[in-house]
Amino acid sequence: MTTTQAVTPLSHKQILQVMSGLYTGMFVAILSSTIVTNALPTIVADLHAGQSVYTWVIIATLLTTTVSSPIWGKLADLVSKKLLIQISLAVFTLGSVLSGLAADPALLIAARAVQGVGAGGMLALTQVVMATIISPRERGKYSGYIGAVLAVATSAGPLIGGVIVDTSWLGWRGCFFVGVPFAVLAMIMLQKTLHLPTAGRQVRIDWAGAALITAAASLLLVWVTFAGDKYEWMSWESAAMVIGGIILTVAFVLVERRAAEPIVPLWLFRNRTVVLAIAASLVIGVALYAGTTFLSQYFQLSRDKSPTLAGILALPLILGLALASAIVGRIITATGRWKPYLVAGALFIAAGLALLGVTRHDTPYWELGVGMGLLGIGLGTTLQNLVLAVQNQIRLQDLGAASTSVSFFRSLGGTIGVSALGAVLAGQITRYTTDGLAKLGIHTTGEGSGVPRLADLPAPVRAVVEDAYGHATGNLFLYTAPFALVALLCILFIREVPLRTTSALQAPSK
Repeated sequence: MTTTQAVTPLSHKQILQVMSGLYTGMFVAILSSTIVTNALPTIVADLHAGQSVYTWVIIATLLTTTVSSPIWGKLADLVSKKLLIQISLAVFTLGSVLSGLAADPALLIAARAVQGVGAGGMLALTQVVMATIISPRERGKYSGYIGAVLAVATSAGPLIGGVIVDTSWLGWRGCFFVGVPFAVLAMIMLQKTLHLPTAGRQVRIDWAGAALITAAASLLLVWVTFAGDKYEWMSWESAAMVIGGIILTVAFVLVERRAAEPIVPLWLFRNRTVVLAIAASLVIGVALYAGTTFLSQYFQLSRDKSPTLAGILALPLILGLALASAIVGRIITATGRWKPYLVAGALFIAAGLALLGVTRHDTPYWELGVGMGLLGIGLGTTLQNLVLAVQNQIRLQDLGAASTSVSFFRSLGGTIGVSALGAVLAGQITRYTTDGLAKLGIHTTGEGSGVPRLADLPAPVRAVVEDAYGHATGNLFLYTAPFALVALLCILFIREVPLRTTSALQAPSK
């Protein structure tokens, strides 16, 4: 048994040098999701695909980001974090190039899945490295910086994507290539600035657990995506998928109980704070991805705005997130208190979703702006600080697994939420459009879920489609609002523990 001496804490300048490469990598990972948001209506129409493909281009990345995060986190507890980050950036770059070259929807979805594996590593490992070099008391400030990066990437993505799509000689494929230079820059910066000791433990990857959790999550997502469209919610197909998902989940739990290095350590669920933070993160993830995914589609297909303008119109959400994350992060570092801000954040999320729940085609923009702003403030206040609450109450040698477990369930909630809400949206749009056209004397079979080009539609039909997308989008936010109340209930029962003032590098390990 060896003992490693405590390491002198890094200065603010040294931490910023280390974090600069991580922030760049995180920026490009987030950019990969948001840059495609405003381009999706054009992409799906160009590839002659439907609403399910629209949803799955997003879900493919979210799914692989979600299921790969625990694996990256476990590897970070075992081997070089620097090597893992470089690998994740390389995988992300490969997925980006393949996405830009995709010739049909299936290839695009597959390439986006590869992209998500790399993005999952970058997002998970950033949290792990932060937890390693920065004490919980100081981490709030740097989490605020992450919130700013998140906000900039989230706001810049739709704007950049919109400009690229609206520029004829670039086209939507440029949305995937634009992130490659940022990924390469992040690799170079991290090679020069990131120097961490390796864990020095024997590498034992729980491949069986990883396979089972991937299969369970994938089966669940396939079910909620196609239920109500390809088959009924109450059908033998639904029953088979639900039973299959339960069996795979039980098998996963049994494997994790016996695994030497489990992907998701089951002991985490004996810690009340971890359980409540994970539950809150799961339902907040639904609000996060619902807002960032469907607002852009609403502005383009219900308000007939260009991709660029759709990105600009969503700025209240992003600005609220950026300001709340930066300001609250610094306050937490200064005071050491974090629970009051989590409670307030959940309330803001619920209020924002409720206000957006009354959205229709002709809703005044100021009302939409207030709803988006409240939602952004709530997300900026809660996202990083739920991870912080968990990191402050677990063993230092398990920072990787614990941090990525919270992120995993947040992404899982968002992925399931986007999939389910996308399926509901497709069904409601079809119903509202069919009913609206019937009033015009146009009778349809209700089939065909293609995403329309508004410019190609006659004015009366366009009005029906715009109204259908507006009404259905408002319903989605209304359905999402109760999730924020569940998150609030979970947060209220979390016991606040004073933030530690030492980092993992400073604490001796045995």
